[in-house]
Amino acid sequence: MALMKTSNPALGKNTFSDFQGSQYGGSLIDASARMTLSGTINKTGILLLCSVVTAAWTWNSFMQSRDLSVAGPALLIGLFGGLIFALITSFKRTWAPVTAPIYALLEGLVLGGLSAVLEMRYPGIAMEAVALTFGTLFVLLFLYKTGVIKVTQKFRLGVVAATGGIFLFYMLEMLLGFFGINFTTVNSATPIGIGFSFLVVAIAALNLVLDFDFVEQGVAVGAPRYMEWYAAFGIMVTLVWLYIEILNLLAKMRSRN
Repeated sequence: MALMKTSNPALGKNTFSDFQGSQYGGSLIDASARMTLSGTINKTGILLLCSVVTAAWTWNSFMQSRDLSVAGPALLIGLFGGLIFALITSFKRTWAPVTAPIYALLEGLVLGGLSAVLEMRYPGIAMEAVALTFGTLFVLLFLYKTGVIKVTQKFRLGVVAATGGIFLFYMLEMLLGFFGINFTTVNSATPIGIGFSFLVVAIAALNLVLDFDFVEQGVAVGAPRYMEWYAAFGIMVTLVWLYIEILNLLAKMRSRN
């Protein structure tokens, strides 16, 4: 699902290096063909709508049948398909207008299925996770726009290092899982497990700040219009990761009650 992204390699600080000092930063390209803030917001909204549509379909399918085998295939298709299209979009930025919506549709299958499964066990958890995810998005956007949080080089490196560390931990955990070795303390509802989830949620949230900065960089250098889709894709990747981590945190906290 491309949930872990070392501060979103899709939205790395060097992404716009090809555009600086070229026709994309100057007057040789028409203003209507450049990346804009409003265009990126609109593209992000479209991707969110795509994910909501498929998430609602998976949710309803599972809720009506109460059978995991119904949601299972959709989850697997969304999981592996989303990963494939995330990689394609990351390496082929010009394809983002096509691949980014496909990625969003596939991720919706995962989010809808996962949310429905947990909703059956912890009623109301899905809406709580949605509210917290978008609440976090708007709070961080406000703090970024008002200058409370500034994206300095040290800030960027810190978030990159922390995200990369979490990615490596998840990869190690998955690898050791094949040999029957599990990190039960971290994954359970123990104080350590809940504390770890809080940490991951915080780091995922800080990635949103880097995403906001990326969008401003693109607009500033006059990047081509397709970069709106690429930036929206990056924001979507972060939101998916943040939502799943919040869902996981809430599930741990609910299981203690």
